[in-house]
Amino acid sequence: MELQSDMARNNSPTEDLPKAPVTLASLAKATHLFQFIGAQKWMFALGLVFLALTGGTALAFPWLMGKLIQAGSISMDQINRMGLILLALFAAQAVFSYFRVVLFVTVTENMLANIRQKIYAHLITLPMIFFAQRRVGDINSRVASDLTQIQDTFTTNIAEFLRQLIIITGGIIALFLVSMQMALMMLAIIPVVAVLAVFFGRYIRKLSRQVQDKVAVSNTILEETLQGIANVKAFANEIFEITRYTRSTESIRNQAIVAGKARGAFFSFIIFGLFGAIILLVWYAVRLENAGELDNGQMIQFILYTVFVGASIGGIAEQYAQIQKAIGATDRVFELLDEHPEDIDITSSIESNKLPLEGIVEFDKVAFSYPSRAEVPVLHEVSFSASRGKRVAIVGPSGAGKSTVISLLLRFYDVVSGKITIDGKEISTYPLTWLRGHMAVVPQDVMLFGGTIRENIEYGKPGATDEEIKQAAAQANALEFIDSFPEGMHTIVGERGVKLSGGQRQRIAIARAVLKNPVILLLDEATSSLDSESEKLVQEALDKLMVGRTSFIIAHRLSTIRNADTILVLDKGRIAEQGTHQELMKLEHGVYKNLSELQFTHTV
Repeated sequence: MELQSDMARNNSPTEDLPKAPVTLASLAKATHLFQFIGAQKWMFALGLVFLALTGGTALAFPWLMGKLIQAGSISMDQINRMGLILLALFAAQAVFSYFRVVLFVTVTENMLANIRQKIYAHLITLPMIFFAQRRVGDINSRVASDLTQIQDTFTTNIAEFLRQLIIITGGIIALFLVSMQMALMMLAIIPVVAVLAVFFGRYIRKLSRQVQDKVAVSNTILEETLQGIANVKAFANEIFEITRYTRSTESIRNQAIVAGKARGAFFSFIIFGLFGAIILLVWYAVRLENAGELDNGQMIQFILYTVFVGASIGGIAEQYAQIQKAIGATDRVFELLDEHPEDIDITSSIESNKLPLEGIVEFDKVAFSYPSRAEVPVLHEVSFSASRGKRVAIVGPSGAGKSTVISLLLRFYDVVSGKITIDGKEISTYPLTWLRGHMAVVPQDVMLFGGTIRENIEYGKPGATDEEIKQAAAQANALEFIDSFPEGMHTIVGERGVKLSGGQRQRIAIARAVLKNPVILLLDEATSSLDSESEKLVQEALDKLMVGRTSFIIAHRLSTIRNADTILVLDKGRIAEQGTHQELMKLEHGVYKNLSELQFTHTV
């Protein structure tokens, strides 16, 4: 049930972003957002001017309405004059409001574009340890919700908060100018009612969120049951599931009834409290008018100012809460931007930095543990060497550390002890972008982007010519199936390449590697998930690709590495055996021989 509660919270459509306390430190950090406004700072300042003018015209309306009422007892010319002034006031307010909205939206969208670009550029330069410790979906969701909150706050909430603050301050001053007695009466009633309404409203929203949480739990039960319907029926647990779902829906019903009662009480409070307060003020104003202490115009002014101030007091609390959320969102955005990136040069072309590299690789007593599990060693003093253009196969049981070798070569992680050298120089001394520019990976689970086949092959060498791409596809045994598609190279592969078969995706990945023309080639179980026919075509392409390159091959099917120059057998993070296929098969009770015989027996 704890898992279901977590899912409910995650799926709740009314889930609120956390709020941050408004302190001098948090405000100072939030102001860092203004660095992303750039050249539009003057536009933001101008927007604040139009905001002040909007608030000023709103405050002028009740005063002019009172003057209009007073003009009724003077002359028709005075009535017409005040009517024209009011019409001009609304025209001015309309113009001010338009420019205020346009300016704030323009500034915000430019700022958000800069933030998005900064976050994206920063994210893709973060090390693998960052992504290993976080789910990509969570990062994406968090960034999206945080930026949406910042967007809403800058386009609406800040402006509304300041406008309502202007109306509250100016309105209270105007109330005292109209009638000191009425102002004191209003301040004793309206703010109290407005604040109570705000807290009552928050309580109702909390109850509504609880209802939505329970609905999400109920939906989770429904989804799990229908997805696992075969298990439900196999265990004859229909009654158990019906009972579980019934209890969940009854909990929704009970909570929804409580929320409904609270909403009914809130509506009753609004009717009695707010309107009752207004009636009390009007009653008191009529008494003052009857006593000759207030005229009709002043009474209209007072009532309108009271309504304006009361509505603003009620609304400013919500705007303040939204600003708190925006400050929290800003903190999380800057937490992300404060993550230390890899030393990657994103300003220069990899091709322009491809100085000669021999591709002589050596591991010297390399030990490694993943940072998230530092107490669990993955590699123990692993030592081996690979000469230029040789094929080194890495085999062993699951969890032996095979893929870790590839990750260390790519410098996704740095070694704990020992050293890795390429051409006699320690791997950490090479510029990271330059180093990876000399390597290419063909993984087991090929990730294709959702564009065309041509775009996916070109990823190995951005800006490659059509002829270069075609030659790479031909060398990867991919040109035949590409030409069979009506759109050829411009065929859309779909999300993650779902429109292509596994063998076709592998050959696209090989074509991508061919185009990159790497010195060091890394093959991570590139044929393990393919059928026999696809494996044959992919293996032929790989054999052509490995010619003249230093190649590291992680293999599940040992039949694909028999011709490797060296086979490393990893077992529990140590090199248990190494040699050629023929040498390892001669070792009695050897790990490699045992694995090979097991696969042969299984195949038979």
